[in-house]
Amino acid sequence: MENSNPSIEALSLLRKELHQYPEVSGNEKNTAQRIISFLKNYPPDEIITEVGEHGILALYKAKAAGKKLLFRSELDALPIEETNTFAHRSTIEGVSHKCGHDGHMAILCGLAMKLYHKRPDTGTVMLLFQPAEEDGSGAARVFNDPKFDYKPDFAFALHNLPGYPKHQIVIKNNTFTCAVNSMVIQLKGKTAHAGEPEKGINPTLAIAAIISKFNSAIQPDISQSDYCLITPIYTRIGSKAYGVSAGDGEVHFTVRSNSNVQMKNVERFLENTVKELASQFQLVSSIEWIECFQANENNLQAAQHIRQAAKTNGLELLEKEFPFTWGEDFGLFTQQFPGAMFGLGSGLKTPALHNPDYDFPDEIITTGVATFYTITKQLLHAH
Repeated sequence: MENSNPSIEALSLLRKELHQYPEVSGNEKNTAQRIISFLKNYPPDEIITEVGEHGILALYKAKAAGKKLLFRSELDALPIEETNTFAHRSTIEGVSHKCGHDGHMAILCGLAMKLYHKRPDTGTVMLLFQPAEEDGSGAARVFNDPKFDYKPDFAFALHNLPGYPKHQIVIKNNTFTCAVNSMVIQLKGKTAHAGEPEKGINPTLAIAAIISKFNSAIQPDISQSDYCLITPIYTRIGSKAYGVSAGDGEVHFTVRSNSNVQMKNVERFLENTVKELASQFQLVSSIEWIECFQANENNLQAAQHIRQAAKTNGLELLEKEFPFTWGEDFGLFTQQFPGAMFGLGSGLKTPALHNPDYDFPDEIITTGVATFYTITKQLLHAH
């Protein structure tokens, strides 16, 4: 692999420190400060803080003009209680790094170390430590912040992948991760006495009809162009007042699709279904879409640079046939700029993402660093 390796010991210590002090989406102030403190040892040419609230943008610039490359990692952890008992376990009750964002940050810091010692021949490398990925709001916060006044020629990100061999690079053209939106449906009827339900408008049958109609629209086969997964998440009807026929209710779903275009089609169908059934049952409806993740649609040229970097570093490369069904808000960047996300295998027997016993394996940090750094050499170094 590309050498002048950044110290794995320093990056592992950083990763473990980040793991011990996790912060959930929107609260990453101390995490950001730890990253800034680390970067001061390898000063970028420019550092911009509080991007999209707690985000950091570190710029390493060549003397000669050239392309702008963006590499992104996430700052946030999850509201999950850790069950591990090792020395670097989370010190924050009910919060832990169960998606490996601590490892992703360490990888980007390792790239900072390499760039500090050897600036690119041309252009600029931008390292983005992004807040609030887990709730789907962070990419939009960064993109809409006037401080993010940059238009990269290419944008790259990775995600560690339990269940895949350590160090393996997983790539795919076009959709890499699915579009995922959450739908909140509120229904308003009329409360009545439970002994005289005909004098009110109870939303129960409408909610049952919505769930049934949504279920009939599911296409669970990810290999099909109309893939659509609709999962009921939460339902509430009235309250625990046994003399009262409910007059309001709500039902929540997550919706997944294998492209942004297909997601728009699904959204229209679901919204029309709710409106028709609410009207049929004489209810007033409202719909809100929250925690929206656009699909990561990999640019073919960007994906090819990832393949070439894997080959240069002698890494095993897996061409994934179908998209991952989880959402990742780097999708907003791949909608705006040519870009690509790839997977980095974190072990066949590693606990799954979001499991309470998950922990990022430190030995793949340098693999991520080498892959990112090789991409910068391919695009920014003089030939």
